[in-house]
Amino acid sequence: MSFNLFAAEEQVIEHADRLRERLADVAPECCEDLGALIDAFRRSYRDQRRLVRVSDRLQAQLAAANEELERRRNEAETALVHLREAQDIIVRSERLASLGALVAGVAHEINTPVGIAVSCASHLADATQRLRDTVDRGALGRSDFTRYLATATDTTALILANCERAAALIHSFKQVAVDRASSERRVFKLGPYIREVLLSLQPELRQGNHTVTVDCPPEPELDGFPGAVSQILTNLVLNALQHAYRDGRPGTMTIRVTGDDPVELVFADDGAGIAPDDLPHVFEPFFTTRRGEGGSGLGLHIVHNLVVGPLGGTITAASEPGRGTAFTLRFPARAPMPHEDGAAG
Repeated sequence: MSFNLFAAEEQVIEHADRLRERLADVAPECCEDLGALIDAFRRSYRDQRRLVRVSDRLQAQLAAANEELERRRNEAETALVHLREAQDIIVRSERLASLGALVAGVAHEINTPVGIAVSCASHLADATQRLRDTVDRGALGRSDFTRYLATATDTTALILANCERAAALIHSFKQVAVDRASSERRVFKLGPYIREVLLSLQPELRQGNHTVTVDCPPEPELDGFPGAVSQILTNLVLNALQHAYRDGRPGTMTIRVTGDDPVELVFADDGAGIAPDDLPHVFEPFFTTRRGEGGSGLGLHIVHNLVVGPLGGTITAASEPGRGTAFTLRFPARAPMPHEDGAAG
């Protein structure tokens, strides 16, 4: 499973590099930002491969320790300590590994405006060459020049509009990427930020024809950690795509925000739901119902840690088989400082 994932990420890097080469001709001012995103993804890709190997090795060690608990109690306790240390490293690094989806979103979303801009530039070049040939023949008439001006006006307008669209998309993705790769605190509007995060997930959503509806009033303004919010939403969406819609049918997810302080955010899907025996364990590390099928068992555990840690809130899960799942997050509008009560849950 890991190698398939890595192959996909290598393709994303190749596609992004080709896209950067095309941007160099069409919109060079965007290349630096896109290059920074590609470099960040390359770093996270290397970290991800190393961390997957560490995770697999540690899980094997933990399984062996549990089998020999009575006979080798001391060794099992030592292995458990090592596992918890490694788990902390994986949790902290997960937000960097998830930049892969973000870069994939950048490459996919800006491909359309860049492609249009390139086509328009090619059309304008052809029209210019035809005009030059007419001039060289000494056959340039007023109608020829008027037709060329109309073509130039229309195509340059399209080129400019699509380059501006690509630049706006890159700017939006850059902010989300910076937030996800750092733990900086700032004030931000929750509604617009949710939509920026979802924009980076559109390739995954469109692949299965899934939709996400957002019901968030414009008022909620948070003083906290947008990187944590980005990681939480990304993990909830990807978890739903992996587990709620295993039968391949398109689904609808909803994000509903109510209250100013505390804020209540409910993420719900209309998918397969969670078995009653599994529901109490969904936030436990390495718990997954898809072992060997791409599930690491860390997605919801990371969500729980971010909600009770940086956001200083709580999270609960409710589900019925066949009737979907809902996660309810409650957290203050002003995230606690690390030394304040509640910062650790």
